[in-house]
Amino acid sequence: MQIGGIQKSSLIDYPGKVSSVIFCSGCNFDCPYCHNPDLVGGQSACPDKLDLNEITGFFDQRRNFLDGVVVSGGEPTLQPDLADLCRKIKTLGLPVKLDTNGSRPRVLQYLLEENLVDYVAMDLKTDPVLYRSFIKSDCRPDPIVDSIELIMESGVGYEFRTTCVKPIVTLRTIENILQLIAGARLYALQRFRNGEVLHPEFFKNGQCEYSAEEMLELKTMAEQKVDECIVR
Repeated sequence: MQIGGIQKSSLIDYPGKVSSVIFCSGCNFDCPYCHNPDLVGGQSACPDKLDLNEITGFFDQRRNFLDGVVVSGGEPTLQPDLADLCRKIKTLGLPVKLDTNGSRPRVLQYLLEENLVDYVAMDLKTDPVLYRSFIKSDCRPDPIVDSIELIMESGVGYEFRTTCVKPIVTLRTIENILQLIAGARLYALQRFRNGEVLHPEFFKNGQCEYSAEEMLELKTMAEQKVDECIVR
């Protein structure tokens, strides 16, 4: 298990719960706007190295003060010990929320079938057919679509979320995503803030942020297809 860090307390990462957040190190995507660039390359890029025993010991000491644990990244489903981590957290009586990019549906399916996660937040970077252009050159749309279907049929709490950044996300992009997640419980549209990102050079030539009015337009459109849409 490669762990890049831990946030001891959060009020916003697990809906309705006080949680701790584990950041797994390493990712198989190359999103230009990634706001955790230190976690993308793997363990060597992370200044804070924690082992599994240290983390589960911390949760054991604080389980009376926590409502849940978020496993984030990087991309957690790349970790071979992910199921073991989730299982250890669950034995402490704490629910687990998984943040994932949806690229490994078989891992996701196993976690869901074994009841090792209680809430899943999946990032939809753009229209799945455009991942090759913006996210990863060899990414096929099928795994992304498979993960969407698994999550919506799982019976656990879930949300889909899209960081709205031009030109990766457009009005047409959102329309196509909504076709895939029609009827979803929650869709979060996230504002992009051009700060410390993985590839700042990607954003040097033009306006990449959506205005408040444009975000509202996207939200209004999404509300017609999903149960709830929020802007973060």
